[in-house]
Amino acid sequence: MTTRVSAIQMVSTEKVEENLGVAAEFIKRAASEGSRLIVLPENFAIIGHNDHDKVRVREKFGQGKIQDFLAEQSAKYGVWIVGGTIPLESSDANRVRAACLVYNDAGEVAGRYDKIHLFDVTLQDGKECYKESETIESGDETLVVPTPFGKLGVGVCYDIRFPEQFRQMLDDGMEILALPSAFTAYTGRSHWKTLIRARAIENLCYVIAAAQGGRHPDGRETYGNSMILDPWGNVMVQFATGNGLVSADISLERQNAIRSNLPALNHRQIYCSRGKNAS
Repeated sequence: MTTRVSAIQMVSTEKVEENLGVAAEFIKRAASEGSRLIVLPENFAIIGHNDHDKVRVREKFGQGKIQDFLAEQSAKYGVWIVGGTIPLESSDANRVRAACLVYNDAGEVAGRYDKIHLFDVTLQDGKECYKESETIESGDETLVVPTPFGKLGVGVCYDIRFPEQFRQMLDDGMEILALPSAFTAYTGRSHWKTLIRARAIENLCYVIAAAQGGRHPDGRETYGNSMILDPWGNVMVQFATGNGLVSADISLERQNAIRSNLPALNHRQIYCSRGKNAS
């Protein structure tokens, strides 16, 4: 038995309504093609002229136009939606939580993941600087959600560089990984595919990586190349740049066969470090 899943790629702007319209078109298309699980990219509802724009449109958990949109779309088409990330209120009035909400096919929130690892980096000898922690409050809990298609883990963008997070999710039963992202063009060219393949291979899981892909109003360029990978690390489908959609059929039977034939997950060991003077 197979399940069709989709990753939506966007080039989001500062206009929330416009972005929701683009997302709606692709959700409709994915659902019409038989997808039952649809993943939106990080910041799908807004990428503003500056990082504080998202703070101004933050929502309280459980209410707001972005959350209403996701609930309505999932219920309307009877699909599960991983809602990229949206800005939700945090304990700090000047920051938000980058929250990824998972909606079931009845339009109900089945899980919430708040991005843990924040992108505070300097790239290209200072030509690109990012400090997400100025406007985002990090989360501290991983998420694995039971679904009709398998146990779904959620990570966001920069999280992909921290394999220990996904090992925790694996211990919680993860079979499918949804990865909403907005990788920079610079880091994406060197690392995007390698990192996604590594997480798929080492955890023997499907990965649905939905990305931002293009030039945004603030001048930022995101890498795109949304893709779906199988548990062997093969890229099943890929979309380069611009607004788009990729879909593929996943099979837990195939995954179970791979995990059975290559039982690396059962061969994991617990390691103890030894100091210089250990006997």
